[in-house]
Amino acid sequence: MDLGFGEALLIFGLLLAVAALLSGVMRGTVLSVSVLSVGLGVLLALTDVVSVNVGDPNIVHLVELALIMTLFADGLIVESELLRMHWGPPARAIVFAMPITLGILAVFGIVLFPDLSVAEAFLLAAVLTPTDPVVTSSVVTSQRVPERVRHTLNLESGLNDGLALPFVLFFLVLATPGGDAGSEGAKLLGEAAVGAAIGAALGVAGGRIHRLAPSGGITARYEGIFAVGLGLAAYGLADATFGNGLIAAFVAGIALGATEHEIPDRFIDFAENVSSIFQVLTFFVFGALIVAVGYDASIPALIAFILLALLVARPVAMLISLAGTDFERSERGFMAWFGPKGVASMLFALLVLDSDVANGSLVFDVASFVILASIIAHGLTDTVGARWIARRMAVKE
Repeated sequence: MDLGFGEALLIFGLLLAVAALLSGVMRGTVLSVSVLSVGLGVLLALTDVVSVNVGDPNIVHLVELALIMTLFADGLIVESELLRMHWGPPARAIVFAMPITLGILAVFGIVLFPDLSVAEAFLLAAVLTPTDPVVTSSVVTSQRVPERVRHTLNLESGLNDGLALPFVLFFLVLATPGGDAGSEGAKLLGEAAVGAAIGAALGVAGGRIHRLAPSGGITARYEGIFAVGLGLAAYGLADATFGNGLIAAFVAGIALGATEHEIPDRFIDFAENVSSIFQVLTFFVFGALIVAVGYDASIPALIAFILLALLVARPVAMLISLAGTDFERSERGFMAWFGPKGVASMLFALLVLDSDVANGSLVFDVASFVILASIIAHGLTDTVGARWIARRMAVKE
């Protein structure tokens, strides 16, 4: 049924309140807020309590805001010391694991979905390449997980969300009839570099301004607002000029944290709280969106693709990229498994659905169910995985 403004606020308000109330119960269990939110979205859509319009631009804006705030908050918690000491593994994950994952997924798409052109198969792969720490928040925040493992997964997910966008846009142009992808390549790479530069500049400037603010500086009440405003400004400036806004937001968070060495807890707390609100709403809307779009292609092919995407593509790519490093075998296996699909892939899938790609609906459908399966599989194993790696490290020590 169609919801009025008051009814929509009632549902969203109750959703946020329930998620908050159950967060303590779910901590330490196999449940997670992301799984709860998606499940409620699917349930209420199936019972016709809520319905979403797949062509509504507000859905794209909601997902985009969730991704911006998530990237900025993740950037803030990147420790500058770890960034200097352990930059190699995240770099390997970006330079090697990301394109290998893309290539493997594209091959699976070509084989399992004959209706997709080669460009459309690579577009599907690009949508599903980025990873998302939101689904496995227990992994990147748990002190039981080795520090450098958390650092690697957090940096990888923050950077590949923004870096995957140029690939998505490139293959989107390539898959669109009459599109000239050749002229887009250099432009997209340039946007990534400009976005990083804008984010770094605003982050450094924000850190220095915070220390030098006149009349006693920023009051405690507004410190978090200052940080969030900086992240949004980084995205906005990059997007309004010639830059990748997602990369700008993430780099701004890193630069702000690195410049303001004693970063106030309110910076991180407020940014994470705002990010959490958008994440809960995004996962809920995504669950309802899956029901609204449906799926009418081959079910066996979809199941096979989901299994290969989660159990083969990411693990193989990550294990190859970490070959020759000093990570323990258990650490490599842990990072190979925890490459969940989340908010970034949702946004990219919506961009495809709103495009002129011939089989854009099929790309969206397949991507949506892979994301859903990933949210469930990784969301249910994050706490268990954190305990497992803690035990393995304790035995080693």
